[in-house]
Amino acid sequence: MPRSTAIAALEERLASRSGGADPVDPVGAFLAANEFPLAEPPLYTFVYRGQADAVRLRHWVHGLQTSAPFRRLEGTDLWCYTLELPDESRVEYKIEVLAGGRAEWIEDPLNPHRARDPFGANSVVQARGYEIPDWAREGEEARRGEMDELAVESDVFESARHVSVYRPADFRANRRYPLLIVHDGGDYVEYAGLRHVLDRLIDRFEIPRMIVALLHPGDRMSEYSADPAHARFVAEELLPRLERDYPLLPDPASRGLMGASLGAVASFHAALEHPGRFGRLLLQSGSFLFTDIGANESGPVFDRVVDMMNAYRAAPTPIAEKAFVSVGVYEPLVSENRALIPALRRGGADVRFVESRDGHNWENWRDRLREGLSWLFPGPLWMVYE
Repeated sequence: MPRSTAIAALEERLASRSGGADPVDPVGAFLAANEFPLAEPPLYTFVYRGQADAVRLRHWVHGLQTSAPFRRLEGTDLWCYTLELPDESRVEYKIEVLAGGRAEWIEDPLNPHRARDPFGANSVVQARGYEIPDWAREGEEARRGEMDELAVESDVFESARHVSVYRPADFRANRRYPLLIVHDGGDYVEYAGLRHVLDRLIDRFEIPRMIVALLHPGDRMSEYSADPAHARFVAEELLPRLERDYPLLPDPASRGLMGASLGAVASFHAALEHPGRFGRLLLQSGSFLFTDIGANESGPVFDRVVDMMNAYRAAPTPIAEKAFVSVGVYEPLVSENRALIPALRRGGADVRFVESRDGHNWENWRDRLREGLSWLFPGPLWMVYE
């Protein structure tokens, strides 16, 4: 197990203390003098102080033990665990504290860095070389787009579906715009800062002004898992409504689908079921399951995905002119996403594939947005007058 030199120095100081009263608390002084996790690249030491029967690190790095035991420094209530991480890594985690027969997962009280998701929040360790992209940071002013809230009537689902539509700053009805349809659009806005990212990238002329439709799923597990009804809703009900309500460029090269995890599967499936409608795909950490790769899930929902991916890999067809695919090397879906790339290329797509030292989470997907959007929709295209 790797050892932290700072922790070793603290242990030496503790061992050398005289038997008498020490006016200085070495552990308290150590905590006050350092930031945590303690960075000694490539080593990162996680620290917890408190009474416990055991303490564990719970992280989401595929291939490593997901429950790593801390060790307690002798004679103290300080616990530590050291992990080796490559540069530019970003890892989300929690600390599990076991006491009195009860286990509790908590955010790291010594680490101010947090990442939110629909289930709450995780602590984050940022290895040397990783930085939050400047275009994703809060603070820089950019002209703000507007948001419309639509109720799209659907015969497919026999109900109205909620869709939020982003209109760029300086929107004009006599101009035509590219269209991007985003699965899990509300989560992209809430947890990946998509609205802010769009404002910033458009303001910097890195992508064109565009219309972005943000989907809010009903039964997400069913609808996003290669469901023909959802694909029909996107291509045959939502798209015509957007064409009626907004001035859109008509060619497939100006229309894209985007999603992460099952949202990437839904994007892929809608393009596959309706070829020629969408010329751009942005797929992030897709749950692309094949019989021989990653098909560990069971049930009719995942069976549809496996059947779709097996058939596509056996006989790829053109579904988009360009596809941007990203995945984190610390997530279990990396092999599945790698397997998709040659099939997309055999189907005629121009593919850009990006791997990052991150996991299956919203900030990983946020960090890839600039590269993906600017490659699929290079700016400044500005606008087309009628």
